[in-house]
Amino acid sequence: MSEFRQVSDSMGVLDVPQDALYQAQTQRAINNFPVSGLTLPGSFIRALAYIKQAAAESNQELGHLPSHQAQAIVSACQQIIDGEHQSQFPVDVFQTGSGTSSNMNANEVIASLATQLSGETVHPNDHVNMGQSSNDVIPTAIHVSSAILAVYELLPALKHLSQTIERKSKEVGHLVKTGRTHLMDAMPVTFAQTLSGWQHQIDSACEGIVQALEKIYELGQGGTAVGTGVNADARFAATFNSYLSSNVGIRFTPSKNFFYNIGSQDAVVALSGQLKTLAVANMKIANDLRWMNSGPLAGLSEIELQALQPGSSIMPGKVNPVIPEAAAMVSAQVIGNDATITVAGQSGNFELNVMLPVIAYNILQSIELLANISRLLADKAIATFKVNESSLQQTLTRNPILVTALNPVIGYEKAAFIAKQAYQQGRPIIEVAAEHTDLSETQLRELLDPQKLTLGGL
Repeated sequence: MSEFRQVSDSMGVLDVPQDALYQAQTQRAINNFPVSGLTLPGSFIRALAYIKQAAAESNQELGHLPSHQAQAIVSACQQIIDGEHQSQFPVDVFQTGSGTSSNMNANEVIASLATQLSGETVHPNDHVNMGQSSNDVIPTAIHVSSAILAVYELLPALKHLSQTIERKSKEVGHLVKTGRTHLMDAMPVTFAQTLSGWQHQIDSACEGIVQALEKIYELGQGGTAVGTGVNADARFAATFNSYLSSNVGIRFTPSKNFFYNIGSQDAVVALSGQLKTLAVANMKIANDLRWMNSGPLAGLSEIELQALQPGSSIMPGKVNPVIPEAAAMVSAQVIGNDATITVAGQSGNFELNVMLPVIAYNILQSIELLANISRLLADKAIATFKVNESSLQQTLTRNPILVTALNPVIGYEKAAFIAKQAYQQGRPIIEVAAEHTDLSETQLRELLDPQKLTLGGL
């Protein structure tokens, strides 16, 4: 038997693999775009299936699609939502800027499955794509897939990370360490204070993402080709959003302006900006962990991260901070993705943005990466690190910057002289201060108590 079958569309006849569920337009896209080997992720394909499912249910309710065809489409879509048939979506990310090839890929696969289920022909355009255009489907799929990943993966991961930092703070927060500014010794801080900064970064980034999602929940479906809603029932958008919200478990609403959602990707650009903020926060936390873990002999050695794997192929016994390093690389990728999304977001020409597939690929990769690394950062770095208390105490007692606490008593100039002497002679600050001031040792110990200095004030 031949490995191919012949199919036709409005442009003619061509060969398609015998067992492919897709049809002519998908095959043309495969032939036209052998660019990267990158395909749109499963989360995007499932969003397309959710859209086609809700559209079929809406068109049935509105009286435009017979129930047997609608239910066949609904069942076919459910198979894709459940993770089946992912190999049937081979279209390259770098394709037509509207994503028409991916929309038709979904239409054709769903039509083939629905035809098998119903026993009669279900057409990809006339039935599966009824009341729709690629120009409103793909922007809607970007929003729906982003919302699903953010709500069900990223936000729970950030909550887990924040709670893990808080638990760690309760465990080690009472311990005092040398603060650092410009990577140089500064006044002491507690672990609770350091970790509170981390937690607030994560919580603030999370708040920004939640706010950005409000615009993501507004969908352009119903605007069809240019935003006017041509060939769609006037009731379609509201009905569609009702079904989609029920199916997905997220409250979606029709856009206040379809021209906005189809002609621009501003809402996604804004969401990407908030993801970049989270990436920057993760980078800061990852680098703090790496610095505090540095050593064990020639670095700061304030903490010891959990040993997860051998760190060198040539140096026996070496262990590296692999999770913070992975987190830093994720942050770099997300920041780069944001640059791509920003440039792509500028490609709204009149009534359509024409870089939709690359926007979809990058925003979904950013959300997925951040969700995954946030859990790893929580579970394999923050929850498990141990504090080297002896190392903390050694640096605290020799920290010349503690003399800052004497400024109100002896003045800045004399305090600077004492600090320099302590540093040059490698002696504890309290010894040098006792030699060069009239303060008693008891007074000095009280004034230079690191724990007390973390409380601030005079």
